[in-house]
Amino acid sequence: MAGTNTEKPTGKNEKRKQLPTTKSKKEIPKSPITKAETKKEALEKKPGAKKEETKKPVIKKIKKESASVSARNLPISTKVAASICKFMKNKKIEKTISELEAVSKMKKAVPMKGEYAHRKGKIMSGKFPVKAAKEFLVLVKSLKSNAIYNDIEEPRITEAIANKGTTTYASGGRQKKRTHVKLVCSNKKTKEKKE
Repeated sequence: MAGTNTEKPTGKNEKRKQLPTTKSKKEIPKSPITKAETKKEALEKKPGAKKEETKKPVIKKIKKESASVSARNLPISTKVAASICKFMKNKKIEKTISELEAVSKMKKAVPMKGEYAHRKGKIMSGKFPVKAAKEFLVLVKSLKSNAIYNDIEEPRITEAIANKGTTTYASGGRQKKRTHVKLVCSNKKTKEKKE
């Protein structure tokens, strides 16, 4: 039978038997530096070797005079957002939070221009924008935490800006309400010094 293979096919067990035998772990001599030690540790153990001190870099925190927060495309009316911004401006953050909570509970009205009914208090026409007040509450609380992080004492809202957001369309070609809002707070004392 010419052209036939007479050798037996070798399986996994046969291949293992054919491999050269290796020395056991006990017979292998240990190196002077084990895996756990590094070269630096080996040098430190030698007498007369100088120890290198590693100093951590000191990071200086830059003190900011103001803190800001901004939100894009909030689902609120730009007209309502502008009136709330005017309502919040030049007030302390704690006072603003308490007033916005009162607005969301419909206990305090936000003064608004236009043909709206008169409200109780020292305002003429006003409304209770509950949804917008809840959105602004989230932003003002975030602004408060930013002011605490930047070490601003007695923060006041110095800037409150509301602009028209990107136009998005609903079914039937209706435009959805979208507004960009930016709030900035700064220390009252630094503002007075600049003036």
